[in-house]
Amino acid sequence: MDRVKNSKIGTWKICGGLVLVFGLVILIWRFWPKDKQVYLSPEAPWLQIEKPLEKYTFENLRKRAFGGSEIKKEELLYKTNSYEAWLFSYLVDGKKVTGQLNQPVGGSVPFGRDGWPVVVMLRGFVDQEIYETGVGTKNGASYFASNGYMTLAPDFLGFGESDMPPNNVFEERFLRPVQVLELLASIKNMEGVDPTDIQIWAHSNGGQLALSVLEISGADYPTSLWAPVSKPFPYSILYFTDEFDDEGKALRKVLAGLEVQYNVDDFDITKHYDLIKAPIQIHQGNRDDAVPLEWSRELESDLKKLEKQVELFVYDGADHNLVGGWDVAMRRSLEWFGK
Repeated sequence: MDRVKNSKIGTWKICGGLVLVFGLVILIWRFWPKDKQVYLSPEAPWLQIEKPLEKYTFENLRKRAFGGSEIKKEELLYKTNSYEAWLFSYLVDGKKVTGQLNQPVGGSVPFGRDGWPVVVMLRGFVDQEIYETGVGTKNGASYFASNGYMTLAPDFLGFGESDMPPNNVFEERFLRPVQVLELLASIKNMEGVDPTDIQIWAHSNGGQLALSVLEISGADYPTSLWAPVSKPFPYSILYFTDEFDDEGKALRKVLAGLEVQYNVDDFDITKHYDLIKAPIQIHQGNRDDAVPLEWSRELESDLKKLEKQVELFVYDGADHNLVGGWDVAMRRSLEWFGK
């Protein structure tokens, strides 16, 4: 009898354990988030994890409303006969972004305008250790401000006196277009400017950023690109990793994880050229040792195939910074904006 009794008790324990396990499985399945995805390998998706970078896809950023903030003049940096240079700041998702603002002085608003026209200036890569506000844009900003344009050149998060960006190399990158789009939206809050008369000047990596902004916004800001980085993501950054101390090994490891979780085409400017509505001018020297001239030729060709308004100028003997053609390129950019 004791054996039978013990056998029944054991059976009930097993059954009770199975019921408990089954119930836990049901609860986990019922309440596990369905919009998150985990991968054991690129070939075997099976669970779900968060995709925090998905909000930065071009499709999702096109749905986002950019309300802008107040643009504050923080400090007078210096003054010339034709303009004042100020450190300015604005907010992006609650974080402060600083930059240099050049404001024309000594004259009235140009005839027939409601306020000063604006040039938003986007610099190329500068090492954070040597960066100072205005590096990469100050010469061009001086030229435009001296010719009656207000210029705004953001430092970007992590540079100048800006707040720090997220501790994620790709989120920091994907946040750049957001910072520019919020700056563009903030211009409407400024006094003395014409928010309907905005142009973009961009150099090198700033060119890739400018193309992203034009695609996301669908705006028709006249744009002057100097030696723009215009290859597909992520090749556009892998191309330059031979200059890294580790030749890009750490970045490639992070990139491998990114490509497992996301479709990188969703962050690629070359897949969204059809969204561009702005007229574009491209300037590049044929002795550029940073960005191959062929990239700009391909960009011009790709945009023309889509019947976009684009023109390319090549400067014989000029380098990546257009030294050897700078004066002519600036004059052409100024005339382009004046049209």
